[in-house]
Amino acid sequence: MGMVIQVLAPRSRRNVRAMTNRWADPEHALDYLGRADTIPHRAEGESVLLDHLPDRLDRVLDLGCGDGRLLALVLSARPDATGVALDFSPAMLEKARRRFDGHQSVEVLAHDLDQPLPDLSPFDAVVSSFAIHHVSDQRKEALYAEAFDLLAPGGPFLNLDHVTSPTERLHRRFMAYLGQTPGQEDPSNQLAPLEPQLDWLRSIGFDDVDCHWKWLELALLAGVRPGDS
Repeated sequence: MGMVIQVLAPRSRRNVRAMTNRWADPEHALDYLGRADTIPHRAEGESVLLDHLPDRLDRVLDLGCGDGRLLALVLSARPDATGVALDFSPAMLEKARRRFDGHQSVEVLAHDLDQPLPDLSPFDAVVSSFAIHHVSDQRKEALYAEAFDLLAPGGPFLNLDHVTSPTERLHRRFMAYLGQTPGQEDPSNQLAPLEPQLDWLRSIGFDDVDCHWKWLELALLAGVRPGDS
């Protein structure tokens, strides 16, 4: 579903279900792709995510793969791995399939993250990049539990995502870096604070839960399924 450039401004709306999820709209998806490389510090977050991949990675799942950018980085870092990529946006799925055309190691599947994940386990890692903030808080927590169930023991869940700012001043600062005003918001966004999401991961049973990287409203949330990898 891709990274957000437009932001849900009023923090009081963060737990309200989005009125419209625009990521099925090809124009919305392609507009995002045209600006995705301009997101400040995005490459930093991706680099830290790659640092936390297991040394041995045979199989990885990408939730909300967008055009396949993150999965391609993961497979570049672990070239012997195979990947499964899930997204529901037709435009994103087309881009991802083009990216991985001829790569027998990658399977790109249509799936809406609002629905329970298909049982495709086990995976040595589950990753996501700027996608899960498009589902409700209740669904986020359920999705984290489903990711836990799909992981092999010792496997990490690595979610590079968009979270709410703790104050309006920081929110406005984030928007300014994007060259936007708080009124320019994506109706698909359902942002949640960082700390409750880390608590959800702990309650589900993840070990080593932490925020490994953060820049304003961008954060890498992570946890590991207990057991030897």
